[in-house]
Amino acid sequence: MPDYAIEDSLGGTVAGIDEAGRGPWAGPVIAAAVVLDPAAMPGTLAGEVDDSKKLKKPARERLHDLIRAHAAVGVGAASVAEIDALNILAATMLAMRRAVDALPLRPDHAIVDGNRVPELGVPARCIIGGDGRALSIAAASIIAKVTRDRIMAGLAEECPEYGWEGNAGYGTKRHSEALAVHGVTRHHRRSFAPIAKLLK
Repeated sequence: MPDYAIEDSLGGTVAGIDEAGRGPWAGPVIAAAVVLDPAAMPGTLAGEVDDSKKLKKPARERLHDLIRAHAAVGVGAASVAEIDALNILAATMLAMRRAVDALPLRPDHAIVDGNRVPELGVPARCIIGGDGRALSIAAASIIAKVTRDRIMAGLAEECPEYGWEGNAGYGTKRHSEALAVHGVTRHHRRSFAPIAKLLK
């Protein structure tokens, strides 16, 4: 389980940063920045917060609400148009910068899941596998995942054929079959190879 050791070693206020939605064929990429206060955290946070990919949806939803209630949270997004214009890596870095800018306080340090550090305006370091090691990054992974899943469920009401409420825009069989029948929507990432191929 992730713990607070990395944050403690840095001192001051530390924002954990993670993203959701780099791989899907449709929808925005979402990043979250979370600053935890261990003294204010309910026991359930330290005991249950983990990499969002390891949690079932009901647990993610519950922990999302607890984190929102007991931590400083910033969320940033990069749109489909920005993904297509910049590329997905640059758009992800942009979403992370926006997430830090959306925090209600300016952190002293940032720790970012992965092997790339965006320009955030604060000292930052990357932590490979950070969502399984650092509690604030794990919390950010939950915020980013739940936020994006809710966005995609909303888009599914507009475009129900693609199953985004279940696949979150990833390239599932249902999504692929719906594209073949119904075509590309304004929510699809036209720079991604499967979508670009269809447009040709």
